[in-house]
Amino acid sequence: MSNIILKIENLSKQYRLGLVGTGTMGDDLKRWWANIRGKEDPFLKIGDVNNRATKGTSDYVWALKDINFEVQQGEVLGIIGKNGAGKSTLLKILSKITSPTTGSIKSKGRVASLLEVGTGFHGEMTGRENIFLNGAILGMTKKEITDKLDEIIEFSGCERYIDTPVKRYSSGMTVRLAFAVAAFLEPDILIIDEVLAVGDAEFQKKAIGKMQEISKGEGRTVLFVSHNMAAVQNLCTRGIVLENGGIVFDGDIEEAVNCYLNSQELETTREFKNKNNDNKQIFINSFEIISEIATGSEFEFYAEITSETEKSVQFAVGFRLPDSSPIFQIFSGHVGKEYNLVVGKNIIRGKVTNLPLISGNYNLNLWLGSGGLMIDFHTDALRILVREGKIADVGPVVTKNGYPLIMNSNWR
Repeated sequence: MSNIILKIENLSKQYRLGLVGTGTMGDDLKRWWANIRGKEDPFLKIGDVNNRATKGTSDYVWALKDINFEVQQGEVLGIIGKNGAGKSTLLKILSKITSPTTGSIKSKGRVASLLEVGTGFHGEMTGRENIFLNGAILGMTKKEITDKLDEIIEFSGCERYIDTPVKRYSSGMTVRLAFAVAAFLEPDILIIDEVLAVGDAEFQKKAIGKMQEISKGEGRTVLFVSHNMAAVQNLCTRGIVLENGGIVFDGDIEEAVNCYLNSQELETTREFKNKNNDNKQIFINSFEIISEIATGSEFEFYAEITSETEKSVQFAVGFRLPDSSPIFQIFSGHVGKEYNLVVGKNIIRGKVTNLPLISGNYNLNLWLGSGGLMIDFHTDALRILVREGKIADVGPVVTKNGYPLIMNSNWR
């Protein structure tokens, strides 16, 4: 017999763009007149789908539209999708932070959620006081909270600062304490948003281990949202993929991740226009990736260089996270490779023998120079998607000006 702990039926959420509330008095009167006549809200019949890439034609947008799914007790459900797909809106509705426009939610037991850094914490109160405050909100007695207090403090790693006001905590410390409170106060349903990404690697490992423990060992339910596909695959058994406010896949976590990754736009080539007022004699004309892009795979590319003079040059490709954090760079000069350009078009080919990136989105920077001086440069030249693959053997790494340089590259 199935034991359904959470059931979502025909859930939708509509927002009016640019305004707080339902809108104008005229809109409210139309809703009121429809209501007293027993008619449906007229504004439920209008509105654009939740696609942030298009301008749209309506002031109303459906952040979520006709969401239906069930969650079994003890299940770990991963909810994945692009930014703006509706994940956070769904979790806020499930956490009763906001209400749905239509549809119903049926759940059993206590729900604890960790959606944003500091959610549910009072900055002026100490860490210890906030533990008791959160426990009381969850409906626990003072004795129940006291019995768990030492475990919460130890797990959070904030013992030294537990009697310090939370407003003086770093974001990482705040997340550590908030997660410990949410996990150890024994909710029946634990809802975790991307907030864990704020913590360091050691804490993320502890947090995932704790979520596995409370789901498998204690039979509690976890809803987990993350853009880290490795963490999702490691923790979850089932996945839901959201796109433009609707569910496009619900099933096995491996298939869900593949569905999500395959829906991502993958750039493999880019042409660049040399502005006449740049007066450049040498410039990058185009760049193309000519291989699979996956963890541990060969990452092969070529660049076309246009030159009006003969010159010896070097080439570099930098890999960055979407938030602009640099990851690593490959540079022909660090393996002793230079290119003697001829007048006209020239081809530079390069290859990373084991791509040392986990699955996810990355941006590429391109650099062309000579003797350490830049000739041409393109920031965010391409946006690529790295798929899940084998474990990468990074090989030798050197650091220059704080920037990691991967040496396992071949140039020709």
